[in-house]
Amino acid sequence: MGNTNGTALVTGASSGIGAIYADRLAARGHDLILVARNEARLKAQAEKLIARHGVAVRVHVADLTDAAGLRGVEALLATEPSISVLVNNAGFGGAGTLAESPVDDMERMIAVNVTAVMRLAYAVAPAFVARGKGTIVNVGSIVAIGPEILNGVYGGTKAFVLAFSRSLKKELQNSGVSVQVVLPGATGTEFWDIAGLPHSNLPADWVMTPETLVDAALADLDAGLFASIPSLHDDAQWQAWEAAREAMLGNLSSRDAAPRYASGKAA
Repeated sequence: MGNTNGTALVTGASSGIGAIYADRLAARGHDLILVARNEARLKAQAEKLIARHGVAVRVHVADLTDAAGLRGVEALLATEPSISVLVNNAGFGGAGTLAESPVDDMERMIAVNVTAVMRLAYAVAPAFVARGKGTIVNVGSIVAIGPEILNGVYGGTKAFVLAFSRSLKKELQNSGVSVQVVLPGATGTEFWDIAGLPHSNLPADWVMTPETLVDAALADLDAGLFASIPSLHDDAQWQAWEAAREAMLGNLSSRDAAPRYASGKAA
């Protein structure tokens, strides 16, 4: 049951986007390590994937908000030589305002959406660099671009995923390691139920299926694109946003304050 494509480790693999990533990567011939908290769901998912694709599937039960659980996944990534793909998919969100959201829940959100993404990438990147190949996929959200759309902490965590992925891509650009960030819009998964706003309450033409999302993101990965935004129909808007950002980079640090401050009436 071994293969030459290596093993893909997918977090949040028991349902939703992670489950579809697991299915699609298995169809491409990858063995799998499925990571999530729900052991029963993981085992059921593994049985289906083995039957459907004939690949080797391992189940690793871990709560990524728990330090010991997270370190266990890190150890796998750092020491398992067959791993060729990391899909950092696990995460959760919130639709309530800051005032409505318990701060402990927000701290757990940061633990999964930020700390786990960072630590798992750090665990696998040196191994990938040593082999001269590997792929890191970080699943973010369109709120990385518009953090005011939903809960502010959620928006902040996904802005981190985009910024971290961009920096990681630059650091690894000559190493043979690929980095992609995926920015889904509203997707028809349990995410919305957990966030407190079931997707059935959203306009139907806003909500993409996880299958459509993952297939598009993998097509972008095959094309070598850093950022995948499957729901954005006018890609020129993203390109313009990127060009404007890059145009500012050389002008963001200066000994002198901008001339507009000279009159004391800065806009």
